[in-house]
Amino acid sequence: MSITTDTIKTTKVKHYVNNEHFLEEMVVFRAAVLEFKEANGERPRVPEYIGECLFKIATHLARKPNFANYTFREDMVSDGIENCLLYIDNFDPEKSKNPFAYFTQIIYYAFLRRIQKEKKHLYIKYKSMDNVIINSLIENNGEEYVSAGLNGAFHDSYSEEFISDFINAFEANKEKKIASAKPRKKKVTGNNVFDEFMENTVANSHSNPT
Repeated sequence: MSITTDTIKTTKVKHYVNNEHFLEEMVVFRAAVLEFKEANGERPRVPEYIGECLFKIATHLARKPNFANYTFREDMVSDGIENCLLYIDNFDPEKSKNPFAYFTQIIYYAFLRRIQKEKKHLYIKYKSMDNVIINSLIENNGEEYVSAGLNGAFHDSYSEEFISDFINAFEANKEKKIASAKPRKKKVTGNNVFDEFMENTVANSHSNPT
């Protein structure tokens, strides 16, 4: 059987989340939440279908090449779903008709936060191990000595070279973020606003004399 252009056009791609049905369910759920807020009644539970959609989005995103190799993917998925439930009330069908994109973005950034969190934990662990080795070298006049337990930890957590590279990369990235961070703006008080207004008024009067 040959595949023609017409065949390709008529073939529908089956997505793992039906965005139209997802939107319909979100509209119904949002209406129930608004009714709950007005009546001060019992908050409605998130429907099973919406929960399934959130789980599918999180698990499929976790399989992407960006995230597939992390050993803590289950934690990433849990964080993503938790964040979706936390911000589910912020989805407004009047402003967006794409709940799939809305929750995908939430899950994506939840994944990034989990990755940074895990990297920070690893950095603390590796840095502590590195300090122990340096101290042991000092105490033993330059002769390398590592306890059996710590040596086992090294073998379990890749090589010393990997750990050293990880520490250097983490610290370099941290320094880069600090250097590129914009200085915080000073909190504007009423007097500052007035002073700025007066300065602008004076400047304008000099530049545009009457």
